[in-house]
Amino acid sequence: MDDENAVELLQRYRRDRHVLLNYILSGNLIKKVVMPPGAISLDDVDIDQVSVDYVLNCAKRGEPLDLGDAIRLFHDSIDYPYVDNTGAVEEFFLLTKPESSGPPPAREPPPAPANVPSPVVIPPPVVEQPQITVPSPVASATLPKSLSLDSPTEKELTIDDIEDFEDEEDEFDSRRASRRHQNDANDLSLRLPLFETGITDDDLRETAYEILVAAAGASGGLIVPKKEKKKEKRHRLMRKLGRSKSESAESQTQRQPGLVGLLEILRAQLEITESMDIRTRQGLLNAMVGKVGKRMDNLLIPLELLCCISRAEFSDMKAYLRWQKRQLNMLEEGLINHPVVGFGELGRKVNELRNLFRKIEESESLPPSAAEVQRTECLRSLREVATSFSERPARGDLTGEVCHWADGYHLNAALYEKMLGSVFDILDEGKLTEEVEEILELLKSTWRILGITETIHDTCYAWVLFRQFVFTGQQGLLKVVIEHLRKIPLKEQRGPQERLHLKSLRSSVDADDSCQDFTFFQSFLSPVQKWVDKKLNDYHLHFSEGPSTMADIVTVAMLTRRILGEENDKAMESPDRDQIDRYITSSVKSAFVKMAHSVEVKADTTHEHILASLAEETKKLLKKDTSIFSPVLSRWHPQAAVLSASLLHKLYGNKLRPFLEHAEHLTEDVVSVFPAADALEQYIMSVMASVVGEDGLDSICRQKLATYQIESKSGTVVLRWVNGQLERIETWVKRAAEQEAWDPISPQQRHGGSIVEVYRIIEETADQFFAFKVPMRIGELNSLCRGIDKAFQIYTQLVTGPIVDKEDLVPPVPVLTRYKKELGIKAFVKKEIQEVRTVDERKASEIVQLTMPKLCVRLNSLYYGISQLSKLEDSISERWAKRKIDDVNIRRSMSEKSKSVVSSQKNQFDGSRKEINAAIDRVCEFTGLKVIFWDLQQPFIDNLYKNNVQQARLDSIVDVLDLVLNQLCDVIVEQLRDRVVTGLLQASLDGLFRVILDGGPTRVFSPSDAPLLEEDLETLKEFFISGGDGLPRGTVENLVSRIRPVINLIKQETRVLIDDLREVTQGGKSKFGADSKTLLRILCHRNDSEASHYVKKHFKIPSSAPPST
Repeated sequence: MDDENAVELLQRYRRDRHVLLNYILSGNLIKKVVMPPGAISLDDVDIDQVSVDYVLNCAKRGEPLDLGDAIRLFHDSIDYPYVDNTGAVEEFFLLTKPESSGPPPAREPPPAPANVPSPVVIPPPVVEQPQITVPSPVASATLPKSLSLDSPTEKELTIDDIEDFEDEEDEFDSRRASRRHQNDANDLSLRLPLFETGITDDDLRETAYEILVAAAGASGGLIVPKKEKKKEKRHRLMRKLGRSKSESAESQTQRQPGLVGLLEILRAQLEITESMDIRTRQGLLNAMVGKVGKRMDNLLIPLELLCCISRAEFSDMKAYLRWQKRQLNMLEEGLINHPVVGFGELGRKVNELRNLFRKIEESESLPPSAAEVQRTECLRSLREVATSFSERPARGDLTGEVCHWADGYHLNAALYEKMLGSVFDILDEGKLTEEVEEILELLKSTWRILGITETIHDTCYAWVLFRQFVFTGQQGLLKVVIEHLRKIPLKEQRGPQERLHLKSLRSSVDADDSCQDFTFFQSFLSPVQKWVDKKLNDYHLHFSEGPSTMADIVTVAMLTRRILGEENDKAMESPDRDQIDRYITSSVKSAFVKMAHSVEVKADTTHEHILASLAEETKKLLKKDTSIFSPVLSRWHPQAAVLSASLLHKLYGNKLRPFLEHAEHLTEDVVSVFPAADALEQYIMSVMASVVGEDGLDSICRQKLATYQIESKSGTVVLRWVNGQLERIETWVKRAAEQEAWDPISPQQRHGGSIVEVYRIIEETADQFFAFKVPMRIGELNSLCRGIDKAFQIYTQLVTGPIVDKEDLVPPVPVLTRYKKELGIKAFVKKEIQEVRTVDERKASEIVQLTMPKLCVRLNSLYYGISQLSKLEDSISERWAKRKIDDVNIRRSMSEKSKSVVSSQKNQFDGSRKEINAAIDRVCEFTGLKVIFWDLQQPFIDNLYKNNVQQARLDSIVDVLDLVLNQLCDVIVEQLRDRVVTGLLQASLDGLFRVILDGGPTRVFSPSDAPLLEEDLETLKEFFISGGDGLPRGTVENLVSRIRPVINLIKQETRVLIDDLREVTQGGKSKFGADSKTLLRILCHRNDSEASHYVKKHFKIPSSAPPST
């Protein structure tokens, strides 16, 4: 291991240790942290001086952490080797693993200083051990004195005695190891010539900071920090790690205000050591001495630093030599290599300038006195020559007075790129730092030095952001890239001077054994274009999981293409749509080729034909394309989905066509390939139709698309069989219903045998349908399902055929008459009462045959039919899925004209469900009406409340209803019980309405009858509730509530009812909420002369004889 690698390894360990300790101290791992004397917060403690072992032990044991003890133990561990007290006296064990730290150093250790005290060891607590020393050449050579293994220990250490690692000692380690991912690095490299002097990224970064300091000095913001305060300043990364989230906002406000604080942030972002910062600031301030009226940003910065910073300011010779070499390289690159402005008469001095560079370097190998003389003379000569070079005529740029110390724009661009890199958060390189706006504003002050314009800035910044996006994958950066690309003005938007300036920024780069000339935009944006084109030419591979990222990438591609298109001094060769065409064609072909190869590889391990597998995979590919990629590409190409779909159709068709030409019989291959190919084509059609519509699809099919014509080979035969089979099903269903006796199959199966037979016939037909080994379109299955649905509806109609209408069950309403005691019109009343409409004998016979048990069996059969429909649907759907042609959702989206019956798993037989539910409601209603108005007509309709309410109460009818309900519940299935009983309750209430309002001349009521009627209504209600075993109380209350207003009207006095009726007939509103017909019927059935007189006078209602006893 050479010296440099050893130091870099040590520094890496130091940084990792620093990060770990800050994480532990700023988190919740430590119960309590006790600050050392003189410290207020963690910012006042040097984390490098804390013992890791002590901190970890406190975290494990849950004990408070005393940072004073931790610091003390840290220094003890450095002064004394770790000793194992349990082993032999000659043994000790290192805490570190030598194999992970590399081999021991091969060089001899440096001589020990004369004043080194005798070694000290920590005495063991039990057994005394002899002193043991462990020399560490690497540590003693590279660590400061305070961290040496031989540090004196007589004096107790305090916080003030603890020094940080000296930055000047470690300056040569400031070169950071790249944290970047190196993927796609070649594609993103700028099209700029290489630096002939071998300038590195670290050289550029350090010089960029020097330029920033000079620019800040020109603004009057240059202050040299005091060296004794260096310990209080910490790297921004460490400060963030060392504070909790609650302290984050507070710590932001503690930053030094203005330009001073911003420079400190930039120093941390660019990873410049404090000692280098101090040297740079002091050197630039010294350079301004005696230069009255000259701005700091007009200085030849590398030259001034060489003159104003001496070797004595460096604690390490290697660091000084590296620093000097960097400044000389910058001068050579900036003044000599790749000039934009010609040398003219100065051309002869180029070699002189190079010789001066060489002599300055050689002076370091001379004795000190001779070296100083030669260096001073060379610097004096170098100033004369370099100044003449830097003050060549301006280049026509827009930045005002410019010191041309870096004439080749690619060096300026490289330096500015390093400055722009400081805008990224050091903790999360995929995000911009909080001070990004302030940093960018400060960077503007460097534009005069570097020859940067607004357009150049936007271009460079866009490239830096895009490169960072490639390295980190953070999509948020792409938004900023797009923002700055849109700020770049097109050629016609630039002024003539700006166009001239940008045109002068050209560079020649060796590539592919030839020298290529690049404009400024080509140097920065062609790498971006190359990267995005590479990704978008195979977007199926690169953006399968990130469509939103792809949208931004396409935007970047279109913007860069537009800008670069103008660099050719001619119009763009093709519009954006054509470029999207190329992306789609390239990516779809690539994805299809990869997919076809994958299918061919798997073909030997599967029993499915390769074309069937390829069709399924192609459909998946198109589905992914339309859901993820086409919505993105459609912003620039409205028919992107059509293009990808038609291309996939053609690619698969090229492989399918030979198979179709030789397919003559229903072989296993045909049965396997035809359904898959047909489903793929229909899905492709549906995708295109969703974009261009049915008319557009027809146009595409006629002009560009050659369909596979699969349905013509098999669809006709299958559909003909389906139609013939459905005719047979209808015949079998009618025969089963006609032969049904409507007796339950068994006490457990209380439905009729006909519905079982219907299901058996339908299921056998479905089994035969799915047994066919021929490809079938969704239309054939739709036809089968429609036929089955129709068969169930026919069966339902046959079940409800004998059910007569309500008018055939309910007797006609008697003529409305008024009450009168005279006997004058008795004959008339009898005549009117005798005019009762009768039911014809055929219907009467049908009604009589519809007994309660048979009605219940009909209901049970209908319920069995609807309850088994879901099972039938699931069975059909599952078997259809197995045929590899079941992509219902694709077919459903194809068009309104081809919607499938099975487009939803739950609506295949909605027609049957609707028909059966309506039939059940009708039979339930019929059952209730038949019981009340047919079976119980005499006790209920004819005799309830006849002549007198007191003598003909509802109690006797309730007993009969109880027998009816017992008979009903013995047969009806539990699921229909409440529906049938509800129908019976509704019929009972209809009968009660009939008796009270249209009971004829035999019913008369007075206000005193209202309590009795309410009592009967309550009896009827409780009967149907049956103590909670009957209908729900809420249901019964809702139905009964329509009777209560009528009883309330009966309760009112005659005069009140007359006044209310008069108000309603005059257009007013009844105070009881009743209509005129109800009020009139109440008055007609009132055994009151006043009511009789009123209805006679105003409504011409005929009178009736008093009820005969």
